Amino acid sequence: MTGDLAANASPRVLFYSHDTYGLGHLRRSRALATAITQADSRISALILTGSPVAGRFPFPDNVDHIRLPGVTKTPDGDYESERLGLHIDETTALRAGLIKATVEHFDPDILIVDKEPTGFRGELLPALEWLKAKRKAHLVLGLRDVLDAPNVLAAEWDRKGALEAAEKYYDETWVYGLRSIYDPVAGLDLSQNFRSRMKYTGYLHREALSEGDTPEQPYVLITPGGGGDGAGMVDLVLAAYEQDPDLSPRAILVYGPFLSGDVRAEFEERVAKLNGRVQAVGFESRMETLMKGAAGIVSMGGYNTFCEVLSFDKPVVIVPRTRPRMEQHIRASRAESLGLVRMLDEKRDGFTPQAMIAAIRALPDQPKPSHAFVPGLLDGLDVVSERTLAMLGVARSQGAA
Repeated sequence: MTGDLAANASPRVLFYSHDTYGLGHLRRSRALATAITQADSRISALILTGSPVAGRFPFPDNVDHIRLPGVTKTPDGDYESERLGLHIDETTALRAGLIKATVEHFDPDILIVDKEPTGFRGELLPALEWLKAKRKAHLVLGLRDVLDAPNVLAAEWDRKGALEAAEKYYDETWVYGLRSIYDPVAGLDLSQNFRSRMKYTGYLHREALSEGDTPEQPYVLITPGGGGDGAGMVDLVLAAYEQDPDLSPRAILVYGPFLSGDVRAEFEERVAKLNGRVQAVGFESRMETLMKGAAGIVSMGGYNTFCEVLSFDKPVVIVPRTRPRMEQHIRASRAESLGLVRMLDEKRDGFTPQAMIAAIRALPDQPKPSHAFVPGLLDGLDVVSERTLAMLGVARSQGAA
């Protein structure tokens, strides 16, 4: 494999983000694509995503996306087509064909795959085979800091054939975290050769967008991420403001695009009765700006939110989910042990309005993440950009961001 920017005036980086639900994979890929294209303006980045809300996000110059036909998870844990009325096997085959066609026509110099070595239901394998046979592109597997509990992850990767695919196809693995915090592949039977090609980048630094003003009055930001699994946390926060009429500062609640229907309608009724002490909005594509202005944050423990509270150095109370994955609890527990965050633990603290009231009241005096010095904590975007340019055979452009 060779990469030489001089030989290709427009080097190309392709991101694959399966996104069957939620926002995490798309937002991570978008942050990485933005950093890479800002490092050298000749680079073009394209994101393949299944996110149903991809079109709501702004994309910078030289970054675009292709929306794959959506799939959604059923109550029994299976999947079905989101809109097309096709059998899931037909939908997967359609997605696989679109992915392979994109790879053939876009002809990337680097492919960066988010989290799933084989893609959704193996849909990425035809494209990986084509790229491997061509031997031009660098194939990179990108992993967040925590995937799941080691025993659960081992069973999942074995079932999906992910272990074999990771060893067979990928030239490098980038972990968007620190080894000192967690090893996401702990418990996996990976070769020493694979592990020697793993690079811990640090977390991905985020910046507030220039557009949009932050509210002037002090506020606590309440964010359940995409919102699909955040109803319990939102209920707890609203109960805290309902039971303590003196609780301050006021709260700005961002439901997320996937918290809707009857559940949201009920929340809206409760918010209206709080007389402005809680202000709620459905979806905010510029969450970074709201985070920058907040006095503190109450959130779930998703990867992107974690990166944001570290970047904006905000005291945060994390209310992690434990189903269907232990990922958020593991991340929050490790971060709390380092003094980066406070976690509201269901077994230790109890998920009660009283526990939430105490946590919100304590936010102004809670140490910021920067008080816990962790070397290289937020170096991820710089490390990824430098490594990408090295793969393409160039140095960072003068004056690049």
